[in-house]
Amino acid sequence: MTRPPGHPPVVLSIAGSDPSGGAGIQADLKTFSALGGYGCAVITALTAQSTRGVSGVFPIPAGFVAEQLDALFADVGIDAVKVGMIANAEIARAVADALRRYAPPVVVLDPVMVATSGDRLLAPDAEDVMRSELLPLADLITPNLDEAAALLGTQRAADADETRAQSLALRAIGARRVLLKGGHLVGPEATDYLVDSDGRVQELTAERIDTANTHGTGCTLSSAVAVLRPGADDWFTAVQEAKAYLTTALRHADELMIGGTGTDYSPYSGHGPVHHFSAMWPRR
Repeated sequence: MTRPPGHPPVVLSIAGSDPSGGAGIQADLKTFSALGGYGCAVITALTAQSTRGVSGVFPIPAGFVAEQLDALFADVGIDAVKVGMIANAEIARAVADALRRYAPPVVVLDPVMVATSGDRLLAPDAEDVMRSELLPLADLITPNLDEAAALLGTQRAADADETRAQSLALRAIGARRVLLKGGHLVGPEATDYLVDSDGRVQELTAERIDTANTHGTGCTLSSAVAVLRPGADDWFTAVQEAKAYLTTALRHADELMIGGTGTDYSPYSGHGPVHHFSAMWPRR
């Protein structure tokens, strides 16, 4: 069925659930909505998690993940897919099988391995499956520096030159396109490196926002790219607009005051969420 002009892009998130609402499925659906998309979701894992950390992970059986995917693709026309937390090797294989069979037009893979809090979200045996099966199926992967190092089996990049080199190395091991996020480097600006399908490297630089409320930044950026790509002229434009959206969400993150005591951040040691709807909610 051909959708009428102006119909929102339909975007599927395949990821874990974050009950605090700042990352995972919840962040993805907020991002899709904020940027004019219709969001669907297939849940791969439940987490017991807050803005302070992850205390438990309950993977959904891989067969039921596959059942969710089959039910959705049989009924809903999907314009783009964002893949986030996959938890273990069995789920990774189920997702890869569905992507091969249904061949959605756009696939963005955020290789989630560790939460903002430092808690591990991917079983070690799943790294090889992600590298060998999921990575080649993605149109774009969006690792941070730690995830890039894990995928490459090397040390984390320490500066801009090493980050650029690792972005090219990721493409060399099978990624079609790479957006390597440099947010963990130091400096007044945050620079990401986009490697296109022809091997060209483009830098995208934005103001570094001084906030501890960064929970879900990776989920949000990859979801923003996924929902924007169907309507964008090219990948660079989609990534540029997604990065601008995330920067704004970070700039207003402190306004939410989610986590800690909920009203007093002075003793707070966690990472609150970014403000997905900062452009829509009234300023208080």
